[in-house]
Amino acid sequence: MRETSALEHVLRHDRLIFAGGIAAVTALAWGYLLTGAGIDMSMADMPMDPMPWTPSYAALIFAMWLTMMIAMMVSSAAPMVLLFAALKRKQSIAASPLADSWTFLCGYLLVWAGFSLTATLAQWQLDRAGLLSMAMASTSVALGGCILLLAGLYQFTPLKRACLRYCQSPVLFLSRHWCPGTAGALRMGLHHGLYCLGCCWSLMVLLFVGGTMNLLWIVVITLYVACEKLLPVGHRLSYAAGAGLIAAGLIVLVRAT
Repeated sequence: MRETSALEHVLRHDRLIFAGGIAAVTALAWGYLLTGAGIDMSMADMPMDPMPWTPSYAALIFAMWLTMMIAMMVSSAAPMVLLFAALKRKQSIAASPLADSWTFLCGYLLVWAGFSLTATLAQWQLDRAGLLSMAMASTSVALGGCILLLAGLYQFTPLKRACLRYCQSPVLFLSRHWCPGTAGALRMGLHHGLYCLGCCWSLMVLLFVGGTMNLLWIVVITLYVACEKLLPVGHRLSYAAGAGLIAAGLIVLVRAT
């Protein structure tokens, strides 16, 4: 009984530490966004020439995107990561699961870092083409309509359904993709990140419609992603959102003609 009680105490202690770490990372990311992510948005509504894309500015935009992805995605991935940490602890009382749990989370975030790099390059090209405002939102009605339409159509694709299935069920993912060791934790994190990217990339692209530093837009998408992944009716919500986005895209495109 004493050994069982000690094990339960250690398990609870590890979960609290790791959950606190996840909460801290998420809070720091949101704090960085709330302070402007190093970008002066006070003159976003003023007519000005676009910022020159120097290496330092590109790095700042990449940091902004990566911070957004951390703020928006880590909270909805927390159940998966916490269950992974619990299973790691139960495998061996001698070794701490915290290192492998952070490795899993780092693998997950590496995938979103890749997306952030792609988004940065896309923003650079859109900026060069004069299709973004100072608020980093699309100035082209046609582009905005196409993004809405694409995001809506993607909600109905088999790839979206397959990725959402694994994101909604941590037990299913871990039972089918378990790999031992630290290298296995990294592989699992990357694998889960790819499922998550396959589920949510089109929703992240919507940031180009509302503005990549529009905090209200960011909060709405974050809450939707969490509901889609965590609620039992997430798949129905996905279809409803898809229909709404398609309708919005068609309305915008019709008005643009």
